[in-house]
Amino acid sequence: MSDRTVLACIACSAVIVAALAAAAHAQTPSSCKEPRAGTSRVPMLSPPLANVVTGKGRLQFYSAPNLRCPISGVFVIPNDELVAYAQTDDGWSSVMYLNPGTGNDVSGWVRSARLKVTGTIAPK
Repeated sequence: MSDRTVLACIACSAVIVAALAAAAHAQTPSSCKEPRAGTSRVPMLSPPLANVVTGKGRLQFYSAPNLRCPISGVFVIPNDELVAYAQTDDGWSSVMYLNPGTGNDVSGWVRSARLKVTGTIAPK
């Protein structure tokens, strides 16, 4: 293979990879847009529900109720406690997790099937 052919293959591959990346990136913003809570599609839970994570392994957080929208490096594990504020009919919960060790919190969407309701959250 000549140097010219190799360079042409590399250039062609770069164009294809760039086009695929642009197409994937173009789909991400619309599919990862968080729906508005308090609508018929995403009813609010009133009062919010206290939950514990069940099952095995990590429960991934998502930026929207869509499996293509994971929040990198953000997850909870079994027995962690979450507060659910809204829930969709197709199995997603809008939740908040407060890390008891650091006091840091994170909000996002998780699969509702991994949550067990333990009570309600109300003002004291």
